Amino acid sequence: MDHFANPRNVGEIADADGVGEVGNPVCGDIMKFFIKVDNGIITDIKFKTFGCGAAIATSSIATELARGKSIAEAQKLTNKAVAEALDGLPPVKMHCSNLAADALKAAIIDYKKRRGLDYSDIRMDDDECGGCESACTGHRH
Repeated sequence: MDHFANPRNVGEIADADGVGEVGNPVCGDIMKFFIKVDNGIITDIKFKTFGCGAAIATSSIATELARGKSIAEAQKLTNKAVAEALDGLPPVKMHCSNLAADALKAAIIDYKKRRGLDYSDIRMDDDECGGCESACTGHRH
C-alpha cells in the first residue's frame, strides 16, 4: 500500500538513455519507464503509469529495485520478484497489473538499440505468461 500511496520516482527523464513502454490491452494498464545510464549502471530511473493501484505500486518498487544496478543485473528483474518485493499481489493483479519488470526491460532494450548493442538475451516475462486470465490477449511492447 505504501508504494501506491507514496510512489517513488514518478515522472520522466527528458534526456533518458532508454525509454520503454508496455501495456495490457484488457485492463488498460500502461507503464512507461525512463532510464539514465552511466558506465553501465542505472543512475536514474522514473516512471509514468496509467492504471490501478497495483500497477502504480509495482512500477514504484521496480524503480527502487533497479536504481544503482548494472544493466546486466537490472535486465534479470522479473515480475515475480517485483510482486515478492511488495509482499505479494492478489492473483487477479499478477498478470494484468504487474508489468513493471517488462517496462524496465523495454527501456533497457531501447538503451541497447540506441548504442547498437545486442539485446537478444533479454526475455520479457509475459513471453512465458501462461497464467493470465482467460480474457487476456497479451501485452504490448
